[in-house]
Amino acid sequence: MSRINKAKSPVARRLREARVRKGLSQKALGILAGIDEFSASPRINQYEQDKHVPDYSTSQRLAEALEVPVPYLYAEDDELAKLILSYARAGVRKRAQVRRLLSGQ
Repeated sequence: MSRINKAKSPVARRLREARVRKGLSQKALGILAGIDEFSASPRINQYEQDKHVPDYSTSQRLAEALEVPVPYLYAEDDELAKLILSYARAGVRKRAQVRRLLSGQ
């Protein structure tokens, strides 16, 4: 990751990472998140460029469209972001195993 990307807010970086991973254009993501079709691309671009930060309800809609948990968008640490995604995608049994492991039981 470049120095420029490191300077961006976690929301800007995670939003772009998740959008690219999902194969969506900025416009398509905006529309899926309920943003007007004519302003969808510019708004997502401004979020990804760290010019504006989406409010929490917008973050919720973006996360839903990207099929990621909201905390993923706010994770400052790359390793934590990966863990959040892995946990969210794990089944009930795997989640229970992780909770037991982390609680020391």
